[in-house]
Amino acid sequence: MKVTPDVPGVNDPGPGRRLGIDVGTVRIGVASSDRNATLATPVETIPRVTGFKGRDGADIDRLIELIEEYRAVEVVLGLPRDLKGDGSHSVKHAKEIAFRIRRRLNNPDSALSNVAVRLGDERLTTVVALRAMRESGVGEKEGRKFIDQAAAVEILQTWLDTRANHLAQNSLTPQATPDTPQPEQTSTPETGSDKSSTEQRPVTPGPENQNGTL
Repeated sequence: MKVTPDVPGVNDPGPGRRLGIDVGTVRIGVASSDRNATLATPVETIPRVTGFKGRDGADIDRLIELIEEYRAVEVVLGLPRDLKGDGSHSVKHAKEIAFRIRRRLNNPDSALSNVAVRLGDERLTTVVALRAMRESGVGEKEGRKFIDQAAAVEILQTWLDTRANHLAQNSLTPQATPDTPQPEQTSTPETGSDKSSTEQRPVTPGPENQNGTL
């Protein structure tokens, strides 16, 4: 089944911190960005409590606390897909947590109603995170404590980089064209000239005056 993630930079909320969330069946990894939305760093791992039925558990409560604590303007949950763009069974888990976060944020009594909740492309993030930890010398057993945070970092960093590219491509400063009138440059009148101060003396560039001014 094809699943389509949100596009970074579209309906962008502007500057501010972002949170990245990797939803697992046992744990939820969380990462955050700086205020300039350029670099993702790990935050914490939350035990997964909430399922598909029943009330929100302590995991949802903690996520809302982090959104408020970091004053996040955007929350990005990884949408698990394979290389063909098909969603795995884990897609249901990500969408369920995203739905519960949105519901809490959109509560009339919530001061976080403007926070955007997105589903970002998550392909091979866990594989990349495992490789990065191995290269940094972290063993597999020890890495289990941080793999979810590392996956969240990969999800968020991918979102930040793609967002930056999107904004750059759609915010280019128009360049001057040949039809654009350019300011006319005039030379400075020679001091002591017997000509009127409003007249300008034509200057012929010489070997030592390549810019055409005396």
